[in-house]
Amino acid sequence: MTIPHITPTRDDALATLLDKAINNKTKPLGSLGVLETVAKQIGLIQKTAQVELAQPAILVFAADHGVVAEGISAYPQSVTWQMVENFLAKGAAINVFARQNDCALYIVDAGVNHEFGPRDGLLSRKIGPGTRNFAAEPAMTAEQCGAAIDAGMALVAELDGDVIGFGEMGIGNTTAAAALMHKLTGIPVAECVGAGTGLTADGILHKQHVIEAAVARHAGATEPLDVLATFGGFEIAMIAGAMLQAAERRMVLLIDGFIVTSALLVAARLQPAILDYCIFSHCSDESGHQRLLDNLHARPLLRLDLRLGEGTGSALALPLLHAAVNFLREMATFESAQVSEKSA
Repeated sequence: MTIPHITPTRDDALATLLDKAINNKTKPLGSLGVLETVAKQIGLIQKTAQVELAQPAILVFAADHGVVAEGISAYPQSVTWQMVENFLAKGAAINVFARQNDCALYIVDAGVNHEFGPRDGLLSRKIGPGTRNFAAEPAMTAEQCGAAIDAGMALVAELDGDVIGFGEMGIGNTTAAAALMHKLTGIPVAECVGAGTGLTADGILHKQHVIEAAVARHAGATEPLDVLATFGGFEIAMIAGAMLQAAERRMVLLIDGFIVTSALLVAARLQPAILDYCIFSHCSDESGHQRLLDNLHARPLLRLDLRLGEGTGSALALPLLHAAVNFLREMATFESAQVSEKSA
């Protein structure tokens, strides 16, 4: 496993050119708000003022988690593979939203505790039948964690296009994400843990206690890759690898909810410049996501109280990226439209 080196997007000359192009459009200065920020960011990522978003894609990574043995989920582990079947049948929310936005959708078996066999539409990159229970032992070996990162990198290396979104499916993965968040940010576990798939207040407290005990058990895991192997999931590690490869290729990374953001947290601890390539689709209703976004100094595009996962927030935010690109490409300037500019 070789972690890609991510180059910062900073380019003062190009930034000045983009500011001029944006400000010369037929509108008051700054009147398109965050869309102007997004357009400039995409220009810096693509190293041009002639921005475009071709062949958008969302990768949904699915895997199971051994920590479900601790009773930390309102749903049984079997829901993971059942939802993968739903994805393949094109019946899930992410299928609907990707379809309506003309976005390619790829479903990846990163480590589901189920044998699907060869299936149309399913990319099998299974590292194992789910991770081990991190309440008792590390979730992954270092070798498994590295293999998952490599698999995510290889998947993105095969894709064309300018923008890639990330989604996930895995019963128990909010517990893994909360543990990663705590270990890599130092934010108290109680502020990282939420309801996940719908836990009661007692269930949330139990999940908190499980994580706190596991953190005490694995106190020696402090480096990002060690933390990922100890507390993460195959899908989280694979997403981190996919993100690193996408940023190296100067793609726009469209970040979904809590679990995907926890994968980004790992990637950012390895290569901080990856954040230059990230557009944050939304702030989810999962407790802890706002704190995690704050830690990354991230501004989400949407607040829709989502907590579904699957990459749904990324799909819903995609039209805003198209709007940002299209106004920069197609909107008239004051000169071309013969519109008077603001008086000095």
